[in-house]
Amino acid sequence: MIPTAFEYQRATSVDDAIAKLKAGGKILAGGHSLVPLMKLRLSEPGVLIDIARIPGLAGVSEKSGTIEIGAATVHHDVATSQLLRDKSPFVAEAASDIGDQQVRNRGTLGGSLAHADPAADYPAVMLALEADILVKGPKGPRSVKASAFFQGLFTVDLAGDEIITGVRFAPVKTAAYAKLHQRASHFAIVGVAAALDVKGGTIQSARLGLTGASTYATRLSKVEAALAGKPLSKATIEAASKDAGADIADINSDIHASEAYRRAMIPVFTRRALEAAMERT
Repeated sequence: MIPTAFEYQRATSVDDAIAKLKAGGKILAGGHSLVPLMKLRLSEPGVLIDIARIPGLAGVSEKSGTIEIGAATVHHDVATSQLLRDKSPFVAEAASDIGDQQVRNRGTLGGSLAHADPAADYPAVMLALEADILVKGPKGPRSVKASAFFQGLFTVDLAGDEIITGVRFAPVKTAAYAKLHQRASHFAIVGVAAALDVKGGTIQSARLGLTGASTYATRLSKVEAALAGKPLSKATIEAASKDAGADIADINSDIHASEAYRRAMIPVFTRRALEAAMERT
């Protein structure tokens, strides 16, 4: 199908984008989520506000011991960032497995987080990082913890007159992302991001984000609790992973996988993510 008629506007700054958004319109970053919806006429914005060329809205940097990634940073730049590969390699690895080359060259971090597709990779990664999602609107900037940002099916803590400006998180090396992906799109049927804090061979804390399985990305809190205080070993991981996701009531079922299959795969990919993280300790 063909989209309905719209006006195209290019924002020159974050504040300019917010002003244009307040006047009515829809944010356009990479367009990989929005444009297909427009073609199907599931979204019919009268104005598109292009934020892709706003100075300073893209890039990966380190500030005061934390890493910041701008919202307009494309997946390819996340995947190839030497800073991320040195400090938080699983973030770069997750980005490298998003879609195909065309998607990675145009799709953006902020666009993926704002759209919050149930099968997107970044939400699980942000949950495992305990990342701050940086947001700005007419009332100024604010930050939202990833655990509070993802709220439901395509629903996030982002007002209609706000935009995501970036993410901020403490670097972590003992982390990994394991994904059972759809062959055509590379979206996650089940994806698990795991990050471990290990001292003296003991797991001090664990953070696990699950995507693809439910209507929105969520923490595997019971697995986290089962790991805390235990010695880091394959036996510990096996015991903590075996019932992963059993407490989640809302499991997806679609043409890619049934509810039963997804439930069976959550423990498998939880274990794989944790074992891969363990190898980096």
